[in-house]
Amino acid sequence: MRKIQLLMLFVLSAIIFQGCKKDVVTSASVTSDQILAATINGTSWIPDDVTATINYDAGAKTKTFSVVGTADLKRVRWTITLADAASATDVNTFPLATYRVDATNKLRMAYLTSADGTVYNQVGTVDAGLGTVIITAIDPTKNVITGTYNLTAKKVNYNPDGTIASIETSQVQGGSFTNLPYTFTHVSN
Repeated sequence: MRKIQLLMLFVLSAIIFQGCKKDVVTSASVTSDQILAATINGTSWIPDDVTATINYDAGAKTKTFSVVGTADLKRVRWTITLADAASATDVNTFPLATYRVDATNKLRMAYLTSADGTVYNQVGTVDAGLGTVIITAIDPTKNVITGTYNLTAKKVNYNPDGTIASIETSQVQGGSFTNLPYTFTHVSN
């Protein structure tokens, strides 16, 4: 009899704990449940505010994928801009590909920090070859997108005579976005 009571207690406990799972909000601006994450300068970073948008601009014939994540007075943002006729279409999707920071400005990335949480300042620049976004999956029915990202921002500090005093680097490594909800918008001019 005692064994049956213990078994029933175990089953009941498992049912109660199963019902306590955290729900993930699926909207374009969400409270994060690790839908966007990275390691910034060696410290794990999971933003508590994330916004993602895919926008088609009919007048400019461009399509952009923009992401902004903010937490702990740190912000990471990137925008991929497609201007070629094959990719910049008025369809709720984005090409699966590897995008790199280069001279074309197809991918623009930034790392920002804030002293008070109201004004964010860019920390250096992400030069060619120092930033990547890889889009590995997109579900336009659910409006979610998945992939990885990383960047290194460099800030050069100069002496009064114009010589380099120091170079500061900030690394955002091992970044991932998993089933990141986005909003699809269409602008026509």
